[in-house]
Amino acid sequence: MSNSEGNHTVKPMPVEYDKLKELMDEDTYKWHHDTHYAGYVNKRNEIEKELVSVDRGKANANYSLFRSLKQEETWNGNGMVLHEVYWDTMGGNGAYDADAAVIRKITEDFGSFDAWKADFIATAKSGRGWVVLCADILTDGKLRNFIFDVHNQGGIVGSVPLIAADVFEHAYYHKYGPDRAAYINALVANVDWARVEARFKRLVH
Repeated sequence: MSNSEGNHTVKPMPVEYDKLKELMDEDTYKWHHDTHYAGYVNKRNEIEKELVSVDRGKANANYSLFRSLKQEETWNGNGMVLHEVYWDTMGGNGAYDADAAVIRKITEDFGSFDAWKADFIATAKSGRGWVVLCADILTDGKLRNFIFDVHNQGGIVGSVPLIAADVFEHAYYHKYGPDRAAYINALVANVDWARVEARFKRLVH
């Protein structure tokens, strides 16, 4: 295994706070990025470095250091990726171009944009950790809203995340208290569809 493992960097927030005032308070903006998300990046790096020299001869399904590292590798790795998609989703005003490729695909697969929105919000209210709009590229190519109850539990293997919404309590309680629905509605209204379109064209279309 290469000694270059563990070099992931904490990416700066792609959206200034001024564009997110209706979605989150400034403390959450700072804490969620600087402490929470950064913690996943740093722990992913730490785990990857430990995996370089861990004793694989002691691997065991009941308990082993190797098993623990491999479990937390996906927890922290997905925590990093999902947060980066989450940040990149934000900063718009919810307006979209009906002729955009991703909007046409949403309309094709869900029946209408409003039907997608209703399904996304229902999925967000049902999940414990994340709701993620994904392109299921390895099976039928359709867009689907998936629950990730925790970072490394949910979705379908090979799916490409296009929109990710953190619905763990730390993402919204400081501003909304237990009113998760208000937070999700605010997030959908804050989606930057130009960014989603660019990701869709780069990774799927």
